[in-house]
Amino acid sequence: MHRLIYIEEAVADHPRTKAICARFPRATKVYCKHYGEVFNRKGQNFRLQKQNPALILAHKHKNHVLNAPDGYGIGGQRNYYFSHMLNCLYDCRYCFLQGMYRSANYVIFVNYEDFQQAIVDTAREHPDEALWFFSGYDCDSLAYEPVTNFTDEFLPTFSQLPNANLELRTKSLQIRTLLNTEPFDNCIVAYSFTPAALSQALEHGVPSVEKRIEAMVKLQQHGWRLGLRFDPMIYQEGFEKDYQQLFEQLFSRLPAESIHSVSLGTLRTPKAFHQNMVNLYPEEKLFAGRFDEQRGMITYAKELEEQMTHFCYDQLMQYIPQSLFFACTPPE
Repeated sequence: MHRLIYIEEAVADHPRTKAICARFPRATKVYCKHYGEVFNRKGQNFRLQKQNPALILAHKHKNHVLNAPDGYGIGGQRNYYFSHMLNCLYDCRYCFLQGMYRSANYVIFVNYEDFQQAIVDTAREHPDEALWFFSGYDCDSLAYEPVTNFTDEFLPTFSQLPNANLELRTKSLQIRTLLNTEPFDNCIVAYSFTPAALSQALEHGVPSVEKRIEAMVKLQQHGWRLGLRFDPMIYQEGFEKDYQQLFEQLFSRLPAESIHSVSLGTLRTPKAFHQNMVNLYPEEKLFAGRFDEQRGMITYAKELEEQMTHFCYDQLMQYIPQSLFFACTPPE
């Protein structure tokens, strides 16, 4: 329940603004010229705001579709991302968003039509190529679905663009819209996982591993293609047993034919973001690990990174063909 909603004056009368506000009739509404006045102002404390974030309704004027970062993809030559929302309902200690943004408030860009048009235009620029669009980069794709109505609005766009593939990356159980929609081949529902003990310790507010698997089973039974994302891998003593058990738990429940892709990536955060995260949570044991700086990123020491990657790769190859595997580490 949001107690405070900031609204850009330009979108005050937008039908999507009105629909979202109707869900929170008791919230105080404050109008502003531009969402950055609230979201980017100095002196904010991400950690404190995370306890009771405000909602910001805004209009995104440009850059509706952006090139995905190196290493963010599953084999496509042209990878893009788009963000209808900034910030996530969940509170994962390793998430780079808390180091990138000054504010923990949620921003929803209500002008979905401009995003959809940009996606269509991009797909038409490359009619003979398979493009990938990722929606879970700056937020969880599904977690705020009851408020944003995101999938209900965007699935029809992609269902009519056969060369435009959509990945919905999530940890959420908000799958009602997907279960009420006829599946189509160019949409992948990709779930992120860490072992159960790590999830409980680091992924605050995230549904349990078992609950996420149950959601995936329902999606598979309905016909949706699924992705598994082990990105980032998190180290703790005895990680081998933890990841071995996680893989066994997943692949014993999910038929191999339902898996579209599996990706694996090491913990990596831009140096400045990492320092911000350490400042926010100086007591967090996660940040006391064996870290090095590589390519401007803070990541595990190379020896440890290679040890984890090789072990998890070897384990995954017991369950899937190599053709379904994708590494998320950016090139040297």
